[in-house]
Amino acid sequence: MLAKRKMSVTELSRLVGINMPNMSILKNGKAKAIKVHTLLKLCEALDCQPGDLLSYEKNDDNT
Repeated sequence: MLAKRKMSVTELSRLVGINMPNMSILKNGKAKAIKVHTLLKLCEALDCQPGDLLSYEKNDDNT
């Protein structure tokens, strides 16, 4: 979505109000959770829907 919007991670971080280390965790898919408020701000900044940013991956380790 960043490339599609021609936006840098730094600019998105500023628009959403998330510091760069946390934005990197979200961008790299390493986040364990995300607040709905943060997801909404990301969607607003990127002019997209939550489904454009999220995907489901089955977890086989039963946790």
